[in-house]
Amino acid sequence: MSNLYEHDFVAWAEQQAHLLRTGQWSRLDIDNIVEEIADVGKSERHALQSRLRVLIAHLLKWTHQPARRGRSWRRTIKDQRAAIALHLKRHPSLKPALDDPDWLESAFADARTDAFDETGIPDLPLNLPWSIEQLMDQDFLPE
Repeated sequence: MSNLYEHDFVAWAEQQAHLLRTGQWSRLDIDNIVEEIADVGKSERHALQSRLRVLIAHLLKWTHQPARRGRSWRRTIKDQRAAIALHLKRHPSLKPALDDPDWLESAFADARTDAFDETGIPDLPLNLPWSIEQLMDQDFLPE
């Protein structure tokens, strides 16, 4: 079964689903099933951080390039907030990540790099200038 896992993941997943549905417990590829389940959690956590990264990068650009503000940036900010809220609704166990300073700092560092790469602005803040409440507030736009 491991061989199938390594060479055709889709076929392996279908096979494992069939074995589960038919109660063939002894034939299951437990080690790889465990890894895949753990990866799902990591993937959802990464997706949340990615959305937050885009949100923060756009808020940084909004703050530091007022002359370039437009509907596109406003729409991206709104869309990312909505997507984060939906992600948290679907996966409520991820909410504590928003209170984890290291996790937030990682998202901010990546967002800062993105904003710098896109704008070249040298004086972007070194630390996240907004609270998680501000980041998630649909009406908040820094001035």
